[in-house]
Amino acid sequence: MTKLKRIPKFATEAAEQAFWAKADTTEYFDWSTARRVIFPNLKPTTTPISIRLPETLLLELKRLANERDVPYQSLMKVYLAERVAAERGWQGPDKRLQPAKARRRRPRKPAGE
Repeated sequence: MTKLKRIPKFATEAAEQAFWAKADTTEYFDWSTARRVIFPNLKPTTTPISIRLPETLLLELKRLANERDVPYQSLMKVYLAERVAAERGWQGPDKRLQPAKARRRRPRKPAGE
């Protein structure tokens, strides 16, 4: 095994990103000893936006969300994620693009079924 290089100290996160964008990680890490880790509580970063919608469209979105027992904003994110996946030609909706709240819940069955 060859000796691994020392990872330099970085003044900024941007400098670190620039370094790793060009560096060969095999010169700094022994990947044969790497372990897979899972971050169960990691949530994707979100950015608040403002969007103007026709009142009728917003009302229908809220009704659909209520039928599925999810917040209407989460349902909107699911719809947007599915459309982006379709436009990009991805197979099925990309689960990383969907909010966790909307992925977990199933539509409510009407009373009497």
